[in-house]
Amino acid sequence: MKIRKPAQAGAFYSGLGSSLKKEIEECFKHKLGPGRLPQTRQDSLTGIVALVCPHAGYMYSGPVAAAAYSELAGHGRPDRIVIIGPNHTGMGSGVSLMCEGRWATPLGEVQIDSATASSILENAPIIDLDEKAHLYEHSIEVQLPFLQYLYGDTFTFVPICMMIQDLQTGREVGGAIAKVAGESGSLVIASSDMTHYEPHEIASKKDMKAIKAIEKLNELALDEAVTSESISICGVGPVIAAMAYAKKRGSKSARLLSYRTSGDVSGDYSSVVGYAAISFSV
Repeated sequence: MKIRKPAQAGAFYSGLGSSLKKEIEECFKHKLGPGRLPQTRQDSLTGIVALVCPHAGYMYSGPVAAAAYSELAGHGRPDRIVIIGPNHTGMGSGVSLMCEGRWATPLGEVQIDSATASSILENAPIIDLDEKAHLYEHSIEVQLPFLQYLYGDTFTFVPICMMIQDLQTGREVGGAIAKVAGESGSLVIASSDMTHYEPHEIASKKDMKAIKAIEKLNELALDEAVTSESISICGVGPVIAAMAYAKKRGSKSARLLSYRTSGDVSGDYSSVVGYAAISFSV
């Protein structure tokens, strides 16, 4: 069986299982995070259909990611998970999916949901079966330890990596997922950071324009804001896909759970990266 080895263990997050568990707990307890460890419901997921989570190093974006996963924990255990991340490496196809194997992290191995992955491929001609895009990409990988902390290694997931991130592609990906995983218990996670390397005040102002469009579930408004304001959201395609999926699932709005910048952690507000945690409920 194919094992996708962790590319960022020891860099974006701790490379040792015991240290990684402690690091995740510190994200939950952090003053910029939820402030407490989550209470994870183990019954089937209800009330939430999608999340936006950041994917930087845990030191910077971990507390914001913890806000998303704390919210998720209170809604139960997903029956199936699709994680969509942007392609930072430039490797592989425009939209790439892995269909079989396991992904390893210092907390264990997680099985790919091959049946769901194959069905998504059948419903989305724009998505290619391609492992190259996933070899070194961090945007999907960094979500797995948080999920493992909540649910162990018993859950399965589908990884989708997007290099092409235009409005139509995002909608097509989200729609295909909704056809395959549109029932209760399914969850889409869009992995994205917000504005990159601008002063805190400018980054925050730009990001809030994008977040308001996301809260209204208006993909077109998000796409237009990103273009007109030159907002450097690296995962706009995955976010659009999550929005399209959430609307197919009956979601009417989204809720901002947390917004911070790297400056809130480092104290350097001259050039920051923005991080948002957003939930889509039904």
